[in-house]
Amino acid sequence: MNKVALITGASSGIGMETAKLLVTKGYTVYAAARRVERMQELEKAGVHILKMDVTDEASMVDGVNKILAAENRIDVLVNNAGYGSYGALEEVPLSEARYQFEVNIFGLARLTQLVLPKMREQHSGRIINISSIGGKIGEPHGTWYHATKYAVEGLSDSLRMELKQFGIDVVIIEPGAIKTEWTDIARNNMLKVSGKGPYKNLVEKHARMYERADKSGANPLVVAQTIVDSILADKPKTRYATGGGAKMILFMRRILSDRGFDKLLLGMMK
Repeated sequence: MNKVALITGASSGIGMETAKLLVTKGYTVYAAARRVERMQELEKAGVHILKMDVTDEASMVDGVNKILAAENRIDVLVNNAGYGSYGALEEVPLSEARYQFEVNIFGLARLTQLVLPKMREQHSGRIINISSIGGKIGEPHGTWYHATKYAVEGLSDSLRMELKQFGIDVVIIEPGAIKTEWTDIARNNMLKVSGKGPYKNLVEKHARMYERADKSGANPLVVAQTIVDSILADKPKTRYATGGGAKMILFMRRILSDRGFDKLLLGMMK
């Protein structure tokens, strides 16, 4: 019996590469995203395509019901959908901050709620939550994004203990710098929101740092391979740091004081 996986945010980058890789491992893969017109490549590879918006309740319920009707099981949920909304806290509208939480944390939590009854019935399953090194560190102009990723870390650590009794694993993936459209979206939004006001000087330095990160970031396939490794492992780690200097940055965060790490990060913005 083939195992069944649902991957969100699969129209590009990490989600798309994970879907392509996991289907080669014999999994029945459902790839979900809002922009299904960008997913023909996945369809050709044998991946099932679902139109899903993780901020829309009916969309998520319908997607999970379709999988269960066709397969009668869900073994893996990869909560990959998310985005980075950047700008100084003073200048980001609270409506945008709320939407950031809707996508990055509440959508993740609701979709997890929807798949858990079947996983409990099976007494098996794996929830893979895509966090970030940004769930362990802060950076200027990323207050709301980092708040969501810190929330993903806390949610996952708590959920892991809740679900252990049902044979369900919870895994956190913490990517570093990756060559995806995420960086462009975050950088452009930061410049749009805070590139002309009182935060202009540091924002411009921050944007240049992201441009450099684009050139040195890891291929999304690196993270996809880590995700698939965590799915195939008999006993997965609770968290995996991967790609784009992730392990080094998290090591520096552990050994430096708060102010020492602030100095290091701000020194990279030049």
